[in-house]
Amino acid sequence: MYKVGICGHLGLGKDFADGQTDKTRAVYKALVKALGEENVTVLDTCGWKSNPAAMFLNCRKLLKSCENVIMMPSRNGFKVFPRVFELLNFGLNRKLHYVVVGGWLADRLEADSSLIPSISKLDRVYVELEPMREALHRLGVKNAVYMPNLRETHSLAENELVYSETEPYKLCTFSRIMLEKGIEDAVQAVRAVNSKYGRTVFSLDIYGKIDPDYTQRFNELCGSFEPFINYKGYIASDRSTDELKAYFALLFPTVCEGEGFAGTIVDAFAAGIPVIATDWHFNSHIIRNGVDGLVYPPHKDGELERILLEAAENPQRLNSMKKACLERAEHFEADKAVETLLNELI
Repeated sequence: MYKVGICGHLGLGKDFADGQTDKTRAVYKALVKALGEENVTVLDTCGWKSNPAAMFLNCRKLLKSCENVIMMPSRNGFKVFPRVFELLNFGLNRKLHYVVVGGWLADRLEADSSLIPSISKLDRVYVELEPMREALHRLGVKNAVYMPNLRETHSLAENELVYSETEPYKLCTFSRIMLEKGIEDAVQAVRAVNSKYGRTVFSLDIYGKIDPDYTQRFNELCGSFEPFINYKGYIASDRSTDELKAYFALLFPTVCEGEGFAGTIVDAFAAGIPVIATDWHFNSHIIRNGVDGLVYPPHKDGELERILLEAAENPQRLNSMKKACLERAEHFEADKAVETLLNELI
């Protein structure tokens, strides 16, 4: 019998670029490292809606073969999998764990309280930040505990930090490319600053997969880019440190409704680069304003431009944050973050 089985979107053998898959894979690899491959098995939910009956049977097999089951459903699957496992677990009495990806669970439960009893019957619900745990407790989900988000990312050593000393100072974005992630705000701010100085003070590289609904608009945007703005395509999270380390800062002007714990912030910290982000959802709980990044009010015209103008006049302020970024990244290393979960499994 396996010590633990993971039911989640691993997308085995396929190329996915989303926080759901990244975290599921990171949890799997951290548990294999801690417990041994012989003690961990997986049930990949990729495409489960095309054959729900087969997924139901596979959930039963997973329960029968494992002491613990960890489910990591998406926002679509969370209505299904906790109830399925609760039903199938009758008479087996396996320990059921729910590792949440993102910060949306409390909002969804508040909107549909009929789901609260099912979630509350699980052994543990692991959320990424203390405010998320507190929100669930207020709803009566007392089995919610805090487990730091974890990313499959290696951090730089302090002696590998890259400092930006001369213009142009390299900025980047590293997220799914869509309007709500603030891509156009980043472009506009960099253009405005360079225009005011009459030279290229900042460059901007854009990384990420393009949201299908934004493809046409983004292609039009790319056609208007100046030489100091470039789309650099997609890179996997496990390669992000080497790619991002040369940048001055990462811009994250998101106003995305579904934003939870943004993994791009951890990727930046691991590469030793500060994050300039909107004070949106949980960003200010991850970024220590003035220590490892800068947080500013969303929907405030010209605010990102103002911050970049100040950074151009005093680049040392951001350069001095690099060591703190590495220190913050340690908090989210998979080996450490998964300890809370391991304590419940062993």
